[in-house]
Amino acid sequence: MPHSKEKKNDFFGKIILAPMAGEGDYAFRVSCKRFGADYLVSEMISAKAICYNDKKTPLLAKIRKEEMPIALQIFGSEPEFMARAADFLINESEKAGTPCAAIDINMGCPVPKVVKNGEGSALMKAPALAGKIIRAVKTASGNTPVTVKMRLGWDKESINVSEMAKIAESAGADAVCIHARTREQFYSPGVDISYIGKVKKVLSIPVIGNGDIFSAESAMNMFSQTGCDAVAIARGAIGNPYIFAEIKAALEHKEYIPPTPRDRIEEALSETKLRIEDKGEYAGLRESRVHIAHFTKSLRGSAAIRAKINIMDSFEEVRETLLSYVEELETSTEA
Repeated sequence: MPHSKEKKNDFFGKIILAPMAGEGDYAFRVSCKRFGADYLVSEMISAKAICYNDKKTPLLAKIRKEEMPIALQIFGSEPEFMARAADFLINESEKAGTPCAAIDINMGCPVPKVVKNGEGSALMKAPALAGKIIRAVKTASGNTPVTVKMRLGWDKESINVSEMAKIAESAGADAVCIHARTREQFYSPGVDISYIGKVKKVLSIPVIGNGDIFSAESAMNMFSQTGCDAVAIARGAIGNPYIFAEIKAALEHKEYIPPTPRDRIEEALSETKLRIEDKGEYAGLRESRVHIAHFTKSLRGSAAIRAKINIMDSFEEVRETLLSYVEELETSTEA
C-alpha cells in the first residue's frame, strides 16, 4: 500500500551505525546513538520470515523512540517477498508511532547460510534480479527511502560494484552503502576504498562508505579519498561507541577527549544492563560478554577479568567485579 511519509533527501546524516547481525541489537544501538551516531540500521530481518508470520523475527524490527532515526534492513532473493516485507515493516512501525527512517536492502552479507539461498552478497552475481528486488521494494515503500548495502563484487575476478550501484539508482534506490571488500574476502584485513570513489563519480544519489573504520583518522580518510556522503561504522563500534564522538569532533574540528578506564567500565555495565532488561539475564549477560571484552581489551590486566566474567551468571556479580577492577586500576595509577 502507498505510504504518505514525506521524503527527505538527507535522512541519514554523516556518521552511521552499520547493521551487524548478532551484534547490533537494541542495547548496542542505543549506546552508539548516545555517543553521536546520526543514524542507525537494524540487524538483518528475513523477508520470508516476515511473510510467513515468524513470531521472533518482528522483534528484530521493534523500534524505540530513543534510537530514531533508524532503518530496518531486510534480506531475501525474491522480489515479491521483499516488497511484502517492506510494506509490512513500514506499516507496523508507523502504527507503533516509531516509523522507520528507511528500508535497507542487504546485498552484502557474506555468511554461507545466507548466500547459499541466493541472498546477501550472492545477489552481486545476479544484477538483473537485484534490480527487480530494489524496484519492487521501492514501489512498496512509497515515500519511505530505500537504501542498498552492497560489496565490491563476489570475488576479485568479478568486481561489479559500479554496475550494481547504477542498477540500484535506476531502480529507485535513494542511497547506496558500499563495503569495500568482495564476498570472498569476508572481513579479512584490508579494504580497497578506491572503488567507493569510482561509484561516487557515476551516481547522483548519496554514497555511504563502509569498511575498516576504526578511528576518526580512518573515517576522515574515507571522506577525503572517496568523496562519500557519509561513513558507516560496524565492528569499529563494538566496545567503542566513542568512535562516533571521535569522528564528530574531527568533522567539527574540535578536540576529542578519549574515555577513561572508568568511562569504559561504566558504559560496558550500562549496555549490559539494558541488554538484560531487553532480553532477560540469561541471554543478556551471555550476549554482553563479547561487548565487555571489547570495552576492556586495552586495559591492563583485563584478560584475567574477562576470564572471570565469562563464567559468571549474575549481573550483580559482573558489576561488582568490574567496578572493583577499575578501582584497582585507578589506585595503581595514582600510586
